[in-house]
Amino acid sequence: MNPKRVLPLMLGWLLLVLLALAGPAQAQQESGGGEPPAYSTLADLLENEQTRQELIDQLRGMAGDVAESAPAEEAAAEPSLPRQLAQVTSRVAGDVGAQFDAIASAIGGMFASDLESTFDMAAFTSAAINLGLVILATFVVFAVVRRLARPLFTGISQWSLNGSGLTPILRLIICVALAAVVDVLIVAFAYLGGNLIATFAIGETGELSTRASLFLNAFLVIELLKAGVRMLFASRYEGLRLLPIGSDEASYWNRWIARLIGLVGYGLMVVVPLVNAYVSPAVGQGLGTLIMIGAFLYAVVVVLRNRKRLRDAINAKASQATMAASRVTLQLFARTWHLFALAYFVMVLVLTLTRPADALPYVLFATLKTIAAVVVGLLASSFLTQTIGRRIRLSDDLRRKLPLLEPRLNSYVPNALRVIRTVIVVLVVMVVLNAWGAFDLAAWYASEAGRGLVGKLVSVAMILAIAVMVWLALASLIEHKLNPETGGGVPSARAQTLLSLFRNALAIALITMTAMIVLAEIGINIGPLIAGAGVLGLAIGFGAQKLVQDIITGIFIQVENAMNTGDVVTVGGVTGTAEKLSIRSVGIRDLSGTYHVVPFSSVDTVSNYMREFGNHVGEYGIAYRENIDEAIEQLKVAFEDLKASDEHGHKLLAPLDVAGVIALADSSVNIRVIIKTTPGDQWAVGRAYNRLVKLRFDEAGIEIPFPHTTLYFGEDKQGDSPAANVRVLESRSRARQAEPASAAAHRDAQEISNPEHEKPSGDDVDEPDEP
Repeated sequence: MNPKRVLPLMLGWLLLVLLALAGPAQAQQESGGGEPPAYSTLADLLENEQTRQELIDQLRGMAGDVAESAPAEEAAAEPSLPRQLAQVTSRVAGDVGAQFDAIASAIGGMFASDLESTFDMAAFTSAAINLGLVILATFVVFAVVRRLARPLFTGISQWSLNGSGLTPILRLIICVALAAVVDVLIVAFAYLGGNLIATFAIGETGELSTRASLFLNAFLVIELLKAGVRMLFASRYEGLRLLPIGSDEASYWNRWIARLIGLVGYGLMVVVPLVNAYVSPAVGQGLGTLIMIGAFLYAVVVVLRNRKRLRDAINAKASQATMAASRVTLQLFARTWHLFALAYFVMVLVLTLTRPADALPYVLFATLKTIAAVVVGLLASSFLTQTIGRRIRLSDDLRRKLPLLEPRLNSYVPNALRVIRTVIVVLVVMVVLNAWGAFDLAAWYASEAGRGLVGKLVSVAMILAIAVMVWLALASLIEHKLNPETGGGVPSARAQTLLSLFRNALAIALITMTAMIVLAEIGINIGPLIAGAGVLGLAIGFGAQKLVQDIITGIFIQVENAMNTGDVVTVGGVTGTAEKLSIRSVGIRDLSGTYHVVPFSSVDTVSNYMREFGNHVGEYGIAYRENIDEAIEQLKVAFEDLKASDEHGHKLLAPLDVAGVIALADSSVNIRVIIKTTPGDQWAVGRAYNRLVKLRFDEAGIEIPFPHTTLYFGEDKQGDSPAANVRVLESRSRARQAEPASAAAHRDAQEISNPEHEKPSGDDVDEPDEP
């Protein structure tokens, strides 16, 4: 048992015993009895050792009983949540019922008593007239000043819409701030004018009545709240409207919220105090309850009536959102906005009924904080969208020097904008919860956990930002080296390959280092991760020998400069252009357009057709009856024509190398020539040279052999060949074309009627036309 709890219990029970003993003794003394006083009796009990011990034992037993019953009392003192809700509901219903009973009793008492003796009708009438004059004068001054200031609001709105020099969101913020200052000054001027009129023109000169003071204070507070609402909606001035809605919607919601603020504000701050003073506090309290219930019902009706319309408007905004998260959030809010609104009004009603003394200031400040947090969040998001959310465009000179920098920036900025918007949403939610007492933001930030979390988030953001800047700088440097206009000329194929591989390796290393630093910053021990990565790498080395072979072979291929991007090579049985080189494979595009990925582990030989020079090896056959020396001379003349051409002359690196006759084939004599060209141009040069050779051979009458067909007509037993029936069909064809149409028709009819007429025999052969 805790001695700190036992001691007060013992002292308390001792005091009870003293009072119990002192009561009868004092009564006997007052009645004149001769019994000794209670103090002497207590002294006698304490002097006796036996009675003193009995008293101590009795007190200890009573303390034990109290200690045993304490947990039960504590458990009973902490009811469950449903029980707490039931108790709150019961208390609210009881309070409302008690207020109505008090109203009925007060009104009944007023009518039961003599009204003339309790209520001065003349004084009430005079006070009501004076208050009405103050109200009328104040609103007239307010309306006149606002009418005079309308051109100023119009000018500010036009500058917000059509001004230049600043982003639209900055112009909007500046113009709304200026308009708010003007609006506050108008309210203050009307408030001052009402005070002067109430003090010197109405009632007793030089005195401000309590009634007028109540109204003017309420006017100041309520009109300032309405000014805040006008900042959001600004139904008459599109350039001063913070919320992105139309004029009709802004006018409707501005009018509705202004009515609600006026009903609750003037009712609770003017009518209820006056009823308390002139009628009865019970009637005033009941009237305040009725005002809040009426405002609640009015708000519920308006919310339910506009549920579908506002849902459609929010869905229209969601369809225009560029980010998926924003679109989904708006669509979800469109379905549930009325639930949030109803929950807000229910909470306001409950707070007003349970805490009538301080409910209104609490709800007012919480609502203002909520609206301010949401508006600031929307403005911050809009400002980010208008400044960095749009597509970044660099200057023409920078885009020429670094053509990949602009696409790279435009790929990073949207992701960064999503992260910043998420942070803004979290901050807005935390501020709103703090405004309504559901979350203590200051205490959380003051705690070690809060400061630690914020510090870690800031550190991680800085690390990521630095990593992105380092990557942009190094990637831009590599891009600068690869750019022919800025890197000192066209880079070699080897430089392109090595710089591309270095860029990929740099990206992997930077990502790995950044991930490790971030993990260490958020409190994760990366030592086991590094050790695990080493073990995993060893296991992969044993299990993925093919991958290791690919990487090692790729490294040696790059070291030996066996091939580079753009080279025409034969690798792994595939011939084509090397389009992409990585550390483990090469991508080859063949002549048909097919893309092949060849791992280096399957490469035994690399045949590169683009190292230092290329050769066109041509073999040209001539007929056996032709003069070989004349044919070689024509080949040389064709080479001179090739050298004189503007398209291919600069590609030739050496004179024509005539290897001579390399074969006496079945139907031709083959002559080989070799043309040395710049690397990669041997195929184009060979095609152009073949064309020139054909033209020169035709001009010189040199025959290029082609396959011949020998016709055999057979022979008889004596060895004699039968005569071949050969006719020139071309002559008959021309004769037929020359005859008249009537004769041709007559002849065709005869041929149809006598198909055997002039039918050529099976030995007839059609000779081909001359080319």
